[in-house]
Amino acid sequence: QVQIVESGGGLVQPGGSLRLSCAASGFTFRNYPMRWYRQAPEQEREWVASTAGPYANYADFGKGRFTVSRDNAKNTANLQMNSLKPGGRGVYYCNVDLPRGQCWGRGAQVAVDS
Repeated sequence: QVQIVESGGGLVQPGGSLRLSCAASGFTFRNYPMRWYRQAPEQEREWVASTAGPYANYADFGKGRFTVSRDNAKNTANLQMNSLKPGGRGVYYCNVDLPRGQCWGRGAQVAVDS
């Protein structure tokens, strides 16, 4: 059974940092790209970053501030977010696209407020 569990959310002041983690199981983790998405209140879910092998890609709003990484030995993916802005608030989701379909975690809530 595929499981994806995000952790590390919380409240941070503007300009602060948070590190989100995604623990995955039930599939061969190293073989698949892992993606992060976010959904702000009353907004559509949007892609944030992806990690596949040694490669990482970012949405424009995250370039230079966010770093995505993965540890294939631990089946985890991480999203380091620096210089957070109020617009960065929302629920952050970890995602993998498997042959059986897209799999999502329940998300980690991020609030950016002074």
